[in-house]
Amino acid sequence: MIDQQYFDDLVTSATTRLNGDEILLVSAHTESTAFARFNDARVRQAGSIEQTTIDVDLIEGKRHTEATVQLSGDAVNDQARVDRVLERLREQRAAVPDDPYLVINTEVTSSHHVGDNELPDRDQALSAIAQGAGDKDLVGIYTSGGMASAFANSLGQRNWFETSTFNFDWTFYLRADKAVKNSYAGFAWDDAAFNRKLDDAAVKLTALAREPIDLAPGDYAAYLTPAALEEVVGLLTWSSFGARAQRTSQSALLRLLNGQGELDPSIRMSEDTANGVAPNFQEQGFMRPDEVVMIDGGKAGDPLVSPRSAIEFGLSPNGAAGDESPRSFAIAGGDLDADQALADLGTGLYVGNLWYTNFSDRPACRVTGMTRFATFWVEGGEIVAPVNVLRFDDTVYNMLGSQLNGLTSEPEFVFDNATYGQRSNNSVRLPGALLEAMRFTL
Repeated sequence: MIDQQYFDDLVTSATTRLNGDEILLVSAHTESTAFARFNDARVRQAGSIEQTTIDVDLIEGKRHTEATVQLSGDAVNDQARVDRVLERLREQRAAVPDDPYLVINTEVTSSHHVGDNELPDRDQALSAIAQGAGDKDLVGIYTSGGMASAFANSLGQRNWFETSTFNFDWTFYLRADKAVKNSYAGFAWDDAAFNRKLDDAAVKLTALAREPIDLAPGDYAAYLTPAALEEVVGLLTWSSFGARAQRTSQSALLRLLNGQGELDPSIRMSEDTANGVAPNFQEQGFMRPDEVVMIDGGKAGDPLVSPRSAIEFGLSPNGAAGDESPRSFAIAGGDLDADQALADLGTGLYVGNLWYTNFSDRPACRVTGMTRFATFWVEGGEIVAPVNVLRFDDTVYNMLGSQLNGLTSEPEFVFDNATYGQRSNNSVRLPGALLEAMRFTL
């Protein structure tokens, strides 16, 4: 994992090699990640990753060419590699057309952030996991370490955002597909908080051993855990909040935007950069505000606007990435106590996870998917039995609108555990949701 000085020196050196009116943009992701894979509560694989990737964008006029470079950590070799890339990009630029939506951030705003986090020693964390699992079949992956995002340009802007996090995504298996899935993530490990999750999962694992029951299709009161709710609202984060999707009528929330649908007045959805893991700048150097409120009081708020959409639609950019998806998505909590979720539910379904979710009617914001892992029938606030797999099909306007009874008061961090090419810095913070009714069709 490189440091800020290494990155700044690399860009400064590359800037001296620019020709004429060329402008250079460089963004970087660097990480030092330790990981361990568990099976049957034992570490089956452990290792570490050190890597740095930079994206180079060379601009002249309205033409630009881009390349991705993997750095070695050797300053001489890395600079030579960047020099060769610049020459190749110049050659390619002659063959590309003008980009009418190209925009450069000329407001030079530099920033520096290093999180004051207290990650556990990896071996200590692994020991706590193994000890907590006991004789249960625990399967999961643990990742931890530092990661940083950086941006610099030849106009003098320098940005650095560094943080350290851990993420433990795990499952207690009973047999076959009978399992209780959970996760624990954050900036500082708390033994008490982790043990509470283990204890809760153990209780549900015991309940899962009971004879499952079949429920007929119909509408049932339901409690969605934060993990289950994430499967529903995660669909919205793909393309519902961006300016382009909204201006071209591709957003799944079009009815809300047009005033033809509404969510409960308690619903507040935001891009909460100040409390997330993602940096406070995007890959082209545009700064992100601490928060962009996308839904407020159940009504449409501000869209996420990328620089290209800003040019195309005559808007002001607010630090959105090119895909205009939130990086630090959050739903504000409500008044319910998560520890009293079963009691508040009374009789109905406790939904621990949802699976294979997708839109069944995108314009209506109708979502379908399957229950999986720990879903239970509850009576009198007590778990009666696990429930065989059900398919739900319902609109977000029902689940977070007319049928919403309340949200839990303490939203839970769920980190993106994707490692495709690099460790993700996306996250969500979500409460649990108590529904008066949720429609199950199969």
